[in-house]
Amino acid sequence: MLSRTRLIVTIASEAALGLLAAFGAAHASVSAAASNAGTDCPEARTPYSSRTMLMDLLINPATRSVLDHDLPDLLTGLPELITSTAPPSFSAIFDVSSVANFKKTPLTAATIAGLDAHLSAVPVTQAAALARCARYDEGPSRLPAAVRNPSVLVFSKVNGYRDVDALNAGAKALRMIGAARGWTMVFTENGAAMNDTDLSHFNVVVWNNVSGDVLTIAQRDAFRRYIEHGGGFAAFHGSGGDPIYDWDWYADTLIGARFIGHPRSPHFQAAVVIVENPEDWVTRGLPPTWTMTEEWYSFKASPRLTGAHVLARLDESSYDPTNGDTDLHMGDHPIAWTRCVGDGRSFYTAIGHRPENYSEPHVKLLLERGIAWAAGQGPTRCLNGKEIQRPRGGRSS
Repeated sequence: MLSRTRLIVTIASEAALGLLAAFGAAHASVSAAASNAGTDCPEARTPYSSRTMLMDLLINPATRSVLDHDLPDLLTGLPELITSTAPPSFSAIFDVSSVANFKKTPLTAATIAGLDAHLSAVPVTQAAALARCARYDEGPSRLPAAVRNPSVLVFSKVNGYRDVDALNAGAKALRMIGAARGWTMVFTENGAAMNDTDLSHFNVVVWNNVSGDVLTIAQRDAFRRYIEHGGGFAAFHGSGGDPIYDWDWYADTLIGARFIGHPRSPHFQAAVVIVENPEDWVTRGLPPTWTMTEEWYSFKASPRLTGAHVLARLDESSYDPTNGDTDLHMGDHPIAWTRCVGDGRSFYTAIGHRPENYSEPHVKLLLERGIAWAAGQGPTRCLNGKEIQRPRGGRSS
């Protein structure tokens, strides 16, 4: 048995070792953060290829030179909206194949292979990594230190396509909904708000027509933790409408569907919206069907196939879901749905391009109830990826 003196010394030594270990871990964490400063974005050091976002190829003189040499006509005649290297720009949501398809001149496999070989030979330098990450936010979020519940964080950062009219109309509608329901509404375009401390203050985070990759790796991790551990997410239209997503979890799990296109001729069409179940808590008060004009998104597959709770779908016979030679028919064509992600709640509707639709009564009700459910105010909740009834007395206002 250890003497009392030896016992005290042993305990003190172990405590000191623990403090040293903690200090070492903290120092390592700080050092890692310092070494990643300015280069924490997902594609910072990913080798260049034809799948690299066009913006990242254009901002590097070496990769731009390869692009001009291998595909001298690719950028010819394109509007600045696509070729600009200053976000927001379509170059942040297009790759080489996207541009070729936009110009209706798809590239051969051999051409792509040759381009990949030449691009991959270009080194990703520290300067290149910093340039690739310059469109992401770091530093303080400048959000309020505390907010009164129920609380909603409205996030509207855009690196890709910035639809100013839809953004403004969406923000106006959200303010009106918040005022009517007594919610605290906080608005930001700063991706640095996606951190554990700030997110813990909010019942739901609403992505208002966010486009382009907008979160660093640390911000992605914090946002995913927030959702999977019981947070709420709601989004509309452009937040699920990019042609390319670098973050698979966001597109395939949180939204639950990959955008593939929308009609262009005519662009906006009147179509019949079918409510799946007018007695559902989110859709209660909506008619079984209604007709409205919108830019109608199509998706690679129905989110119903991966467990989404479909709220409304389109009657494809009521409009023309094609884009030239591209068939955008889905068969089962959901346009609004909810889903559980871990213990978190996700609501998405593809409605929201035309500013006037945010004041359309049926859309307003759908948005309000969908966001309320995502904020945890419905009669159901999410547990381990499944939607279950709340215990009696749970919120259902």
